Amino acid sequence: MKLEVTPFAAIRFDQTNTNGDLSALIAPPYDVLDQADKDALLARSDKNIVAIDLPHLPPKSAGPAECYDKAARTLTTRLHDGTLTREEQPALYLYHQSFAREGKRYTRKKFIARVRLRPFEDGVVLPHELTFGGPKEDRLALMKATKCQLSPIFGLYADPRNLVGKTFAATAATRPHATATLDDVLNEMWVVTNPALIDTVIATVNDGKIYIADGHHRYGTALMYQTWAKEQNGGTLPEDHPANFVMFVLASMDDPGCLILPYCRALKSVTVDAVLGAWSDGVSPCDTSEADLVLIDGATENETPVRFTNRAALKELEPEQCAPWHDLDYAYLHRYLLDELYQKNLGAEPKVRYVKSTAAARKTAVDESGVALLMKATPLSHLRAVSDAGGFMPQKSTYFFPKLATGMTINPLE
Repeated sequence: MKLEVTPFAAIRFDQTNTNGDLSALIAPPYDVLDQADKDALLARSDKNIVAIDLPHLPPKSAGPAECYDKAARTLTTRLHDGTLTREEQPALYLYHQSFAREGKRYTRKKFIARVRLRPFEDGVVLPHELTFGGPKEDRLALMKATKCQLSPIFGLYADPRNLVGKTFAATAATRPHATATLDDVLNEMWVVTNPALIDTVIATVNDGKIYIADGHHRYGTALMYQTWAKEQNGGTLPEDHPANFVMFVLASMDDPGCLILPYCRALKSVTVDAVLGAWSDGVSPCDTSEADLVLIDGATENETPVRFTNRAALKELEPEQCAPWHDLDYAYLHRYLLDELYQKNLGAEPKVRYVKSTAAARKTAVDESGVALLMKATPLSHLRAVSDAGGFMPQKSTYFFPKLATGMTINPLE
């Protein structure tokens, strides 16, 4: 089964009254927002995409039908009043995000396209984590009401020779069609309609696979929507029906701007001494330069670097898991150190908090009288190996930075 990436005619914010600056109109992904975030975005503009994309809070479960109906009415109003407009011809959308990280500047270079939906077992679109029901039910209700996919999925492809980047280079040297600054990240987008350029890019990417970086729930939702659309159409859909496709933002995993950051943890109501005692068979103190994990005591804020000493335990505990999974630091932490040693030696299930920064991990440990766990980032090569082998990482084993903006393009589904 071969990958199928295609251009599409997106719905976009009309730039006539914004001079191409969409800063007040775009939003972070729906699943990182709370009510205060939504209110702040709408205070910038009542036309912000969040008014449509986040009709129910929290989005981890489906809300009442009227909230999705309201989102659909708002979308229709924005199309009628000219706030949103639909592209006249199919295009690829070159999309750059420029940002600073630890004193260095990066540009993550991507493009937005549609990808034909395939079940994961076909082996052309590959996941790296499992999904849960609630978030998909919320997104499915929103897709049914709006007949649109509002938030993109973030996917990766292999391009070690940078063929796609070279193809887009001349376009990227021109003035972008739209820009937006959000959370100190500059988003730039170019609309690409040149057939020869589109064909070159698509031929390059279609020769490989797509690895889902962020958006597993959104992909699962798109498959559910496709099934629902078939049911509404007598059990089948034409091959080119929009419901057979899903919107992706695609980046080369060989791009220097494609960063995975560590996803930290914090344990509630426990001390470093207790944790180290429970983990004595699995870790040993070491120099920071050799550490696989750093523990921070919430009471003293002292740091204790440790290295993993019994990686073979994962193969004994989970012999059915693939070889790359056995090498994962996050698998070692969760399956062996927490699920096995912590529970056996402390007699209680660990209370784990997931936090995206060292500062947040420290604060959580202090506030909850616990221990921060500072992890190392999962290499992209490791994500690829686990996905290729059909494995699933523990939840929140990757933190792609920065997050994609919602509102640069909308994918119509009819």
